[in-house]
Amino acid sequence: MIAYPAMLDVPRELVRYVGRLLYDERCRRRTPKGSRRLTCFHQALFALAWFRTKPNIRLHGIAFGLSQATAYRYLHEAINVLANQAPDLHNALDRAVRDSVSHLVLDGKIFDTDRCRLKTTSVKGQTIDAWYSGKTSDFGGNIQALCEPDGFPIWTSEVEPGGVVDIEAARRHVLPAVYPYTKAMPVLADPGYQGAGHGVHVPFKQPADGNVLSVGNRTHNALQRALRSLGERGFALLTERWTALQHTTLSPSRLGDLVRAALVLVHFEYRRIS
Repeated sequence: MIAYPAMLDVPRELVRYVGRLLYDERCRRRTPKGSRRLTCFHQALFALAWFRTKPNIRLHGIAFGLSQATAYRYLHEAINVLANQAPDLHNALDRAVRDSVSHLVLDGKIFDTDRCRLKTTSVKGQTIDAWYSGKTSDFGGNIQALCEPDGFPIWTSEVEPGGVVDIEAARRHVLPAVYPYTKAMPVLADPGYQGAGHGVHVPFKQPADGNVLSVGNRTHNALQRALRSLGERGFALLTERWTALQHTTLSPSRLGDLVRAALVLVHFEYRRIS
């Protein structure tokens, strides 16, 4: 084997922040001093390098002197401590109100995963792959997110199998908590959220009988689309910076924690937390 130097383009302050979280977790578990292969700082460095570049976990572990099993364990520990720092939905909404946010953007994304054998029954009574998404024609997990008007993500949901459509995922994880806030802070969403309810603004549907929308409705759609499109930035901030989210080989059930961990990293780099 040939060793070579590499650079990780994350600030040292971020490594220290994750290291402090890991240190607190070791103290909570009463981990004996000197019993770990890596210090908290180097475990944080190991995890951030994986989030940033998603190297092969076995080879990445070897670079840090870890077995494959230990590498996975250290990675999951880092994901857990980061995900635990993510704001819950009510806290995120309360902060948005305090910051006088004019509106929020609700969006969903299918995060690419390896194939999962879990089956479910479709609305037609057929047995199908639960994690297969017709939206992307691939396997993945559905994550919902709320973003500020400029597209900055403030909250992400638990994962649902890719076969669950956006409106159903939103009803399970977002809408019940959002409704009380929509009078002062309306929510914009794409056509996939038709029927979301009061305070959630979606485009008018094109008539199915061959007619066309009125000028007023077309203008509403254009304005709504212009404002809503900025919400696309939210998932881009997560997946382009932390490329491990672009395709995960971890258990799909971990996607919710993985995305929340990346959300905390984004919030730290944008000085939303310290």
